[in-house]
Amino acid sequence: MCGIIGILGKDEVTDRLVEGLRRLEYRGYDSAGVSTIVDGHIERRRAEGKLDNLAKTLSADPLTGRVGIAHTRWATHGAPTTSNAHPHATLEVSLVHNGIIENFKELREELQASGRSFESQTDTEVAAHLISREIEAGATPEQAVSRSLKRLRGAFALAILFRQHPDLLIGARLGSPLVIGYGDGETYLGSDAIALAPLTQRIAYLEEGDWVVITRDKVSIYDRNDKPVDRPITVSGVTGALIDKGNHRHFMQKEIFEQPVVVAQTLGAYLRPLEEQVALPALPFDLAEIRRISIVACGTSYYAGMVAKYWIEQLARVPVELDIASEFRYRAPVLEEGGMALFISQSGETADTLAALRHAAENGQKTAVVVNVASSSMAREADLVLPTHAGPEIGVASTKAFTCQLGVLAAFAANLARARGRLDAAEEKRIVNLLAEVPAAMNAALAHDAAIEEMAPVIAKARDVLYMGRGPDYPLALEGALKLKEISYIHAEGYAAGELKHGPIALIDENVPVIVMAPSGPLFEKTVSNMQEVQARGGQVVLISDPEGLRAAAEDCLATIEMPHVDAFIAPMVYAIPVQLLAYHVAVAKGTDVDQPRNLAKSVTVE
Repeated sequence: MCGIIGILGKDEVTDRLVEGLRRLEYRGYDSAGVSTIVDGHIERRRAEGKLDNLAKTLSADPLTGRVGIAHTRWATHGAPTTSNAHPHATLEVSLVHNGIIENFKELREELQASGRSFESQTDTEVAAHLISREIEAGATPEQAVSRSLKRLRGAFALAILFRQHPDLLIGARLGSPLVIGYGDGETYLGSDAIALAPLTQRIAYLEEGDWVVITRDKVSIYDRNDKPVDRPITVSGVTGALIDKGNHRHFMQKEIFEQPVVVAQTLGAYLRPLEEQVALPALPFDLAEIRRISIVACGTSYYAGMVAKYWIEQLARVPVELDIASEFRYRAPVLEEGGMALFISQSGETADTLAALRHAAENGQKTAVVVNVASSSMAREADLVLPTHAGPEIGVASTKAFTCQLGVLAAFAANLARARGRLDAAEEKRIVNLLAEVPAAMNAALAHDAAIEEMAPVIAKARDVLYMGRGPDYPLALEGALKLKEISYIHAEGYAAGELKHGPIALIDENVPVIVMAPSGPLFEKTVSNMQEVQARGGQVVLISDPEGLRAAAEDCLATIEMPHVDAFIAPMVYAIPVQLLAYHVAVAKGTDVDQPRNLAKSVTVE
């Protein structure tokens, strides 16, 4: 994830801004920059690559100022170049941004039509121009930010400087975390408490939709309706720790709620909205020549691969074999010439998956990895690296890594289909637009958190729970059952809905809740038919569907969880949210160790 730090200080701020960025390096980045106000002008220094490059730039061309913002960027919209690096600026404002602005293309076209020029390919620059346009029309900084925020759709955090107001800093948060730090005669903004730890431990977390106005003697926080609000100041306790939980009870909860942002950032690295195309990193081999794909993974990553099998075979018409990594080598798989092996791992160090990668490479397969750690063993050894940009995932039960994997795999499937001549421009445009909808749909899914929490104690009483779905939602049933097992210790199983009557239906009674994932669409009626077989035998059903599906099938259900209406292609990414939240709240209700469940480790580095 990108990193933000801002300082409204008593003394020079540049060195401290860079030090704050160094504390955010764990998030990963490929460019960095700093901006201050000097003698009534906005000044910037930016550099590609690591912070050492920015430090050299600053050494050669020092930057003064007592107010400033700084940023580490993972490239999403636009390559990791100096011109695309943050901060972005106009004559009047400079700002840094985490997350993604989903409607940037239409805003950019509007701004260009009014005569404004852009110097980058980023989505971020539209925010700078929107705010600047308001100021040039006579608005105050507060009015300009308030009006501009209402034009932006997506998940983002912003920190903004104003040329004419060197004693002012404004921040905003929607989906992406932003922290206020209270110092001795100074005030700060940061992505998290880690960036601010050397400066202060007195912090306040902005809530969803908040924006904050910071002057040298006052901090004023407003909610999404521009009404003044108070947010509690807490003592962070962060010293040398890499990550904190923010204002969440557990890391897993924090990581669930980070998904709109990290999935947006991941998709941003693979989508080209202006060109309406899906892109991959530079390919060391020709995808058009791939005749068969073997997908290999463990646990949650395996279920991500299971969804990818549906996508790849439907879009690209390339046959896919799916293997559990610990079984792959031992079944002596047939690895033919022209094949590619695709490995999925959060850490990139999973022992079974790494061994399987080496086995495939030794047998002449092209290799690709979907990993969250770009410096991992798998990333170093594979022919092609497809990073997920999920940021560090601390909770043992994978959440944001899973949905980021799905985002990468969806992009890969579309790219493969285009390479094989099975994806025309119109269909590729449709897929780009669908994937661009995912972060907002995830935000809508997260809005039902309280309702899921309310029903969790009912599920917490169960000894056994079944999950069911059809098509790409079948892997989500397996993933939902795994999540519940991992952190609540309730026995749970996932089934293809049509398989229930081939044996598992014998388990159904009034004491076995059945979680049904049934988005409206081509498979809805068949899934509901299977669900009704459960209800006819006294089974207690929790139906997860969109408004259309709930209107048609919610009768006689124990409970329902409403999801936004989305296309079937992206439904697995959105429907991951409720199964994660359900497992989380059930585990909390049972009082288990959510972040470190018994017997489990985050990275499995032994067979």
